Amino acid sequence: MKHNHEKLYETFGELLYVVAMADGLIQEAELSALENVLATHPWAADIKWSFNYERKKERGVEEVYARVLDYCTNAGPSPEYQNMIEVMEAIAKASDGIDADEKEVMDTFSKTLIQKFKNDIEGIK
Repeated sequence: MKHNHEKLYETFGELLYVVAMADGLIQEAELSALENVLATHPWAADIKWSFNYERKKERGVEEVYARVLDYCTNAGPSPEYQNMIEVMEAIAKASDGIDADEKEVMDTFSKTLIQKFKNDIEGIK
């Protein structure tokens, strides 16, 4: 699957929503961190639009997370994932450090994608 960067960044916005909501609510500190971290990002508008869309819709975190994982695993590896992990960590740290729920979301996301991509590589060999 060819990367559609706009869709990838919208998906990242959804993922940030999941991280911010992992502890049950989105704090002001997390919103400030989102603004600060994305201030220089060329696709910040797409990421923030998607984050705010999910926030307004108040969709279930599990539903949004499942959609994010599905898109990312089908889209395949991207150098953008490293940036995304850094943004997730910055948002999670923003309010009283990274709690267990936020850490679990980030770790699971990374491990799931890495495992999927390793499996894909094995399948090619």
